[in-house]
Amino acid sequence: MLPLTQLTDDEQLFRTTVREFAQENIGPLVRQMDEEQHFAKGLLPQLFNLGLMGIEVPVEYGGAGGTFFEACLAVEEISAIDPAVGVLVDVQNTLSINAILKWGNEQQKRKYLPLLATEMAGAYALSEASSGSDAFALQTRAELRGDHYHLNGQKLWITNAKEAGVFIVFASVDLAAGYKGITAFLVDRDAPGFSLGKKEDKLGIRASSTCELIFEDCRVPAENVLGEVGKGYKIAIGTLNEGRIGIGAQMLGLAQGAWNCAARYAKERKQFGKAIADFQGVQFQIAQMAVEIEATRLLVYNAARLKDAGKDFVKEAAMAKYFASQTAERVASQAVEIYGGYGFVKDYPVEKFYRDAKIGKIYEGTSNMQLATIAKLMLAQVK
Repeated sequence: MLPLTQLTDDEQLFRTTVREFAQENIGPLVRQMDEEQHFAKGLLPQLFNLGLMGIEVPVEYGGAGGTFFEACLAVEEISAIDPAVGVLVDVQNTLSINAILKWGNEQQKRKYLPLLATEMAGAYALSEASSGSDAFALQTRAELRGDHYHLNGQKLWITNAKEAGVFIVFASVDLAAGYKGITAFLVDRDAPGFSLGKKEDKLGIRASSTCELIFEDCRVPAENVLGEVGKGYKIAIGTLNEGRIGIGAQMLGLAQGAWNCAARYAKERKQFGKAIADFQGVQFQIAQMAVEIEATRLLVYNAARLKDAGKDFVKEAAMAKYFASQTAERVASQAVEIYGGYGFVKDYPVEKFYRDAKIGKIYEGTSNMQLATIAKLMLAQVK
């Protein structure tokens, strides 16, 4: 097995391609997209054209036929330029496509995977007002009437909502049955009774759309049940375990992007007649940030490699997501301080990295939930 941070030639070429694309095509748009709170026109088609929206989709379904690890590399490199675009690519690959690849039947795969690989964004709708960390307290209902289910309820904080053409929606066919009633549905954007609600005005990753979903007798064909009726909780748990590695990659990329900016600035900024990078205090800060980023990379890459190898990765995913979110916030904060007063204004990129970092401790499982998972699995090994 390769050392965790060593890439194959194909992986290195892929990383370089994504990095150059992000620098050249996303970089000039970052501030405008953040201020206007939406993706620049034409950016989404570029992501599809480069194959970044269907990395793991098999070639026979029109995708790139790549690996989960490559999807994480793409998220990392894009997030080093703009974490808002990084999360779009992440949700597409590690949540939406992964769920259909693992639990979709052949008819569903042939219908949705070619679209998701070439032109359609996907979204993952689990959270509600009353179900955040307690994901299975959801109240959205699904009632079978003939050959259609009727969905009623609301979902909150749904990433990619504005761009998505299909949503993986979790609803209960029997609220009294608790988690055993939860079922996953593939809901098309044009489904009767489905609409978008409020678009959130967020602290960070502002170009990424985060919206409320509203279901009012939303008609969904029974054939659009993903997996089995009443087994949606397995899909939710399994997909989120994979998605946490993706968020780890996003936070890793964010930290690396903030470090890159801080290191360059430290070599350019002069005080007392020399670059601030020549002062030992600043050197120690730069070094500490680099150590934490490399440790994060090892955790994220390890979890992704384990997933691709078909080995258990739940503990490693939780560790990667937890540590990456901690690192991203610390590094981005330190980058602001290295910039001094300039770090506090929007003319320089580290202010945005700092705002973007905060969500890492919250979505796809809060830091406390990751610690609870890690503790449970580690203590179970103690004899």
